[in-house]
Amino acid sequence: MILRAVNSLFYFYYVILILRIFLTWIPSIDWYQQPFEFLRSITDPFLNIFRGIIPPIGGVLDISPILAFFALQFLQMAVNWLLVGFGL
Repeated sequence: MILRAVNSLFYFYYVILILRIFLTWIPSIDWYQQPFEFLRSITDPFLNIFRGIIPPIGGVLDISPILAFFALQFLQMAVNWLLVGFGL
């Protein structure tokens, strides 16, 4: 039950990240208006970790989300392993 809830939260965050990435392709979006402010506020802190490691190429192409997805997947596997280990 707990494992399923945790995996659902990870899935929800994956979807939000993908939505955030696709929306960056629309230049007319004002990221300080709702609902875009909400998306930005919950995805940028995580993405900024990886933007510090891999800055945007030419100031335009941001490939840090690829690294973020790998890290999120690793985190999900580690949490699942811990939950299964504790019998939850």
